[in-house]
Amino acid sequence: MIRLNAITRTFHMGDQVVHALNDINLVITSGEYVSIMGPSGSGKSTLLNIIGLLDRPDSGRYELDGRLVTDLPEIEQARIRREKIGFVFQSFHLVPRLTAAENIELPLILSGVPQEQRQIRVDEALQAFELKQRAQHRPAELSGGQRQRVAIARATIMRPSVILADEPTGNLDHQIGAEVMTLLENLHHSGTTLIIVTHDRELGARAHRQIAMRDGKILTDQSDDTR
Repeated sequence: MIRLNAITRTFHMGDQVVHALNDINLVITSGEYVSIMGPSGSGKSTLLNIIGLLDRPDSGRYELDGRLVTDLPEIEQARIRREKIGFVFQSFHLVPRLTAAENIELPLILSGVPQEQRQIRVDEALQAFELKQRAQHRPAELSGGQRQRVAIARATIMRPSVILADEPTGNLDHQIGAEVMTLLENLHHSGTTLIIVTHDRELGARAHRQIAMRDGKILTDQSDDTR
């Protein structure tokens, strides 16, 4: 479970103070499929970064699975990120010099998983995401859809309980974007909590719960209980 209480985040842009998040209160239960929507500058990516422990709030409390994580040391936050949270970004964030298989394997290496187990899990991921034929190709040799498949495989190789996706189809055409969304939604169907940030209303409407933001505040929070 994700619980945010009175979260604020400000940035200084020269002489200007930007209130990226303003008194955010939010609870997301395990297994939910949530979209966070809003125009550029609404605070949605900042909110995702705080949920993903990539940024710290200026004030407020953040509890993840019942544990207060707001003020944990960076090394402990990094461990929680590796074990509990998977990230999918618009620009893929793959390591250019590594092959597809090596990119997928990287979180396992960082977590100290033995080589034999790493090989088994990477092979399973390559099969599951239809990347077997591209295992030894580097990102520059892959299409946008293939790169995003590698990114999703890497994000899920540690079997996280939460997937955070920031504009996951932003660099893809409509057909490939739909395929990527199906992959992410299949992960949700298997029990993973899925949180997607998007400015695309059509994409956001696919989620069972839609949160709309503007000027660092939550404007609406609606659930579709029929799904």
